[in-house]
Formats: sequence, C-alpha cells, structure tokens
Amino acid sequence: MVYAFPGAGALDYSPCHYGGSRLTFRGPPRATNGVFVACLGGTEAYGKFVPRPFPDLVEAGLGLPVANLACANAGPDAYLAEEGIIALAGRAQAVILQLSGAQNLSNRYYAVHPRRNDRFLGATPLLRGLFREIDFTEFTFTRHLLTTLQAASAERFELVAAELRAAWVSRMQLLLARLACPVILLWMADPPPPPGQRADLGREPVLVDAAMLSALRQAAHDLVMVPPSVAARSSGCDGMAYGPLEGPAAARLPGPLHHAEAAAALLPVLERLM
Repeated sequence: MVYAFPGAGALDYSPCHYGGSRLTFRGPPRATNGVFVACLGGTEAYGKFVPRPFPDLVEAGLGLPVANLACANAGPDAYLAEEGIIALAGRAQAVILQLSGAQNLSNRYYAVHPRRNDRFLGATPLLRGLFREIDFTEFTFTRHLLTTLQAASAERFELVAAELRAAWVSRMQLLLARLACPVILLWMADPPPPPGQRADLGREPVLVDAAMLSALRQAAHDLVMVPPSVAARSSGCDGMAYGPLEGPAAARLPGPLHHAEAAAALLPVLERLM
C-alpha cells in the first residue's frame, strides 16, 4: 500500500537538534545521557518517506534509545564540521554509519554547502579549466553537475570521479578516527562495483566501489552489507508516505521492507556489543 498525501510534508519527521548543532535531524529526540546507540548517514538512514526507518526498528529490537543523527543528503563534510555531534556520537555504545555517496563533498574541483552537502556552491579554477565549455552558474545540486560533466566528456569526467573517490576515502577515514566508540558501517545498496569501472551515476552510493570499502574496513568494528532482497525490490514504494509529486524521489530510496532487512542485519552485531 502506498500512502500519498497532497502536501510536501507527507510524514511528520518531528525535526529536532542535538548537541547545539545547526543540522536538523529526524525526531522525536532520544535520551543521550545514558546507554544509547547513534546513527549517522544520509537520506537513507534519515528514512525519507519511510514511517519507521531502520534506526527506529533497531531501537525497538534493542530496547535502547537510538539517536537518528542522519541528515538528508549529508556526506562526511557535514559531520566533520560539527564538533558537538562528533562528541555526542562518540559517547554512544556504538555508532551505525550508513555509507553515502562521494558526490556531496568539497574537493579540488568544486565546493559544497557545509550543511546541505548536496548543494553545489561553485567550481574551482581547476574544474573551469578542465570543462571550459560548461557554464557553472546553471547548477544548484551536485548530481546535476556530475551528470552534465559526464555527458560533456566521459574521459575528463573520470578525473573528477577519481578526485571524489580519493576525497571520500580520506574524509571517511578521518570521521572514523574521530568517533570514540565502535563504528558499524552499513551498506544499503547493491554490491559495490570493482575498482576501475567507469562511473555509473545512477548507482547508489554514487561513485563508491569495493576498493573504497576495503580502505575503511579495518578502521571500523564491522561492515554490514544489506543489498535489497528480491521482495524488497518488488515492493517498490509500498508503505512509503509521499506527496503526488514525490513519487520519482521515493522510488529511488529504500522502502520499509529494505529498512526492516537492514535492522535485522544490524541487530545481532549490536547485541554482541551491548
């Protein structure tokens, strides 16, 4: 069953703040003065369009608060700029870090907004020199930028992709080093492609490959891989709540069944840590 609502706010996400941060998280806020689990990540962990995302399901299974510190479209830059959130997450019994794509971080070619990491702020002289034919004033979002660059020249775009992959690994390693508790990496997507494969910008997490995961694995407590099952794929948008214009966006995100599968995979790992 699909729940369609007339307005953009199909779900009440009960937006809240933690640790004095300007970032907006999904609420209601959880107690973080005792034993709790923290969840960092992007739109998937935030649970856009999903009434009960996997952090809520993990909370029910553990019987402990799970503070959902994920942000829509967040990359590692959003967290590395937030000392209060890093400190808060570091006090958790464990952190679930849902792996997001490499497109939403500042690099030698372009800058992104420090909190809304999907927002393109501007191209550097290096990118302007590489793509002289592109008018960079036309872009607001990083995905639009990257698809346009790849369409202009697949060969030149691979230079940008290589930069983004390297920046992602570096930032993620830094984020892991700053989290003072066990971190469980969560992959909610199809199996990662092998290194060296040409970028497929329709694949999530964008530009992340198997070599990049291997580079992070030793710094984390565990890596939980949750590709969608056949049933999760076929369920489409069933159980998701969205407005009439949000269907295409909802179809690109994990639905309730995939979230349930993620929670079921995470619970045994977290129970051993508790």
